[in-house]
Amino acid sequence: MTSPTKLSHIVLRTGRFQQMRDWYLNVLGATVSYDNGEVCFLTYDDEHHRIGIVNTGASEQPGPKTRGLEHVAFTYADLTALLDTYARLEQAGITPFWSVNHGPTTSLYYRDPDGNHIELQVDNFARAEDAARFMKSEVFDINPIGVDIDPRELLSRLREGVRPSELARAHTKAEARGFETVPEEFFR
Repeated sequence: MTSPTKLSHIVLRTGRFQQMRDWYLNVLGATVSYDNGEVCFLTYDDEHHRIGIVNTGASEQPGPKTRGLEHVAFTYADLTALLDTYARLEQAGITPFWSVNHGPTTSLYYRDPDGNHIELQVDNFARAEDAARFMKSEVFDINPIGVDIDPRELLSRLREGVRPSELARAHTKAEARGFETVPEEFFR
């Protein structure tokens, strides 16, 4: 069984976007990797982001669509390990509800038995500074959500001999994509 190599990041939903952003910047001594007013990513070490904050625009206290914790992410050593895990989980009847190339990562989103979102991911850049640079690019600014992928197709191509580095790379799709295009299940 393949285990992740580290806990990657957490993402919070809030109607108090600026207040939460500033609080985490202050408390963690973090810096901003990316901020477009709808989503921001903060880091405090060599990772491209450790904290993500999503602006819900809500004025009420947290509820099902506005509660704080969005997801927890676990990083795998490489795409082969991630896709081997995908295949093992699929055999057990556990399938992702969303699979996406965010640019910095290739990510598979699952739900735990309580409904919490769990992201299993692999970095698409060998160096954190390259991922951070991508997050400052025009491509990422236009499309910070990413491009939907089919993990079954990636696994098939990997088994056909396509190199993992050819499959796990940042998307180059500079077409605007907002949260309204994310699968509805992501917001449950």
